[in-house]
Amino acid sequence: MFANEDEIHRIGEGLLTCRLPKPEWTHAAHFAAALWLMRYRPDIDPPEEMPALIRAYNEATCVANTDSSGYHETITQASLRAARAELARHGAEVPIYRVANALLTSELGKPGWLLEYWSRERLMSAGARREWCEPDIKALPF
Repeated sequence: MFANEDEIHRIGEGLLTCRLPKPEWTHAAHFAAALWLMRYRPDIDPPEEMPALIRAYNEATCVANTDSSGYHETITQASLRAARAELARHGAEVPIYRVANALLTSELGKPGWLLEYWSRERLMSAGARREWCEPDIKALPF
């Protein structure tokens, strides 16, 4: 859980500069960075630009972007959709750390939430890692 806005800013800026310490690039940090970009960086289109941002961050922290590690397109795009839906549920006056905390305590914030929509085999496939892959269990709720 996030205690204040500064924590979210540090994560977002750390992603952009590739200076966020690798141990801090957690499930929660992925959502925090997405929400930060959506709220504070209107010059960046997250669905378009997040892939390159994450790949660059991975490379800077010695994580290979391959068919079995590093950047994952389907997880990223689904998570961006979840973040955008949560942001839309809250007004612009709600601090982004509170939006992040609300998302993280919801069903969509649980680390395994994607497996409610995708089979593990499909989600973890090289194809889903490379490009968007529609859910094979049920449609996303947003």
